[in-house]
Amino acid sequence: MITTAKPFGNGHINDTFRLFNKDQSKPEYLLQRINHLIFKEVDQMMLNIRRVTEHVNSRLPGSTLELIGTCAGANYHKDNDGNYWRIYRFRKELQSIDIAETPAQIYEGARAFGRFLSHLADFPAHTLHPTIPHFHDVVFRLQQLKKAVKEDKVGRVKEALPAIEYSLQITEIMERIQKAGERGEIPLRVTHNDTKFNNVLLDEAGIGRCVIDLETVMPGYVHYDFGDGVRTTVTMAEEDEADLQKITIDLERFTAFAQGFLEETRDILSPAELQYLPLAGPLLSYLMGIRFLTDFLQGDSYYKTYFEGQNLQRAYAQLELTKNLLAQQEALQNILRKA
Repeated sequence: MITTAKPFGNGHINDTFRLFNKDQSKPEYLLQRINHLIFKEVDQMMLNIRRVTEHVNSRLPGSTLELIGTCAGANYHKDNDGNYWRIYRFRKELQSIDIAETPAQIYEGARAFGRFLSHLADFPAHTLHPTIPHFHDVVFRLQQLKKAVKEDKVGRVKEALPAIEYSLQITEIMERIQKAGERGEIPLRVTHNDTKFNNVLLDEAGIGRCVIDLETVMPGYVHYDFGDGVRTTVTMAEEDEADLQKITIDLERFTAFAQGFLEETRDILSPAELQYLPLAGPLLSYLMGIRFLTDFLQGDSYYKTYFEGQNLQRAYAQLELTKNLLAQQEALQNILRKA
């Protein structure tokens, strides 16, 4: 019997509650109120999650969360106030860590994400719905940036000129992966699209066991998952680090992520996919940088900010990470060859 519900986690998108069972030997659950202002097509998103979780868990039970349907067999419940709710089985034996502190942890997180991708290698990606249209579409994001610069609605373009100029200088290299996909050189896959470390649950021994937060699972390129993992692990600097000299590339951390990810995916990735992997980290850093920059130019209407100019500070930090990763392309390529 469920006796208590308590807020759980520190997520910024959905409201999450842990449901405690009076009998500790019985299952507990996670109840979530879905943020339908961000995920506007809840039915399509939940259908994606149902299909993907069942497919992945049929290959390796427990390697992602188990979605619990309603008594009527639906994937979610919509209440009288228009709120959308879903339930997962809670994994008491596993834990998440916000920031990977060691190469060993990075390796395990990367293995879990790589295993997730590998289990979905035979899943027809085109049958999934795009839960956030143009999520990693760099051409679209650049169009948004150029429009924001041209309109300059809140008079901030002058303040952000160095970031704008750098963003527009490197468009050709940043568009290479997407254009390779459009030419059919690299295949469309089912990708997670939000591969930061705390979206993996680890057991007591520190082994990555379960991939979570599946709202953004949709068609994409492997470089989106590899790149976001690199972006969020190769530096210990914060996403909005003001001191750009602190944004350095730790090649040991990159090596750990590359080894873990490729251990699970090397047999399914094509030569062309492997060829473009060194550009994946810069691409995802760049995407976040120009998204922060665009939001700053539009008056901070999308991302939450906690002080004046935070989105511009975030943009400079992510663009500095992009610049540093581009400068290390030869080293990254050599590490990937060895991995």
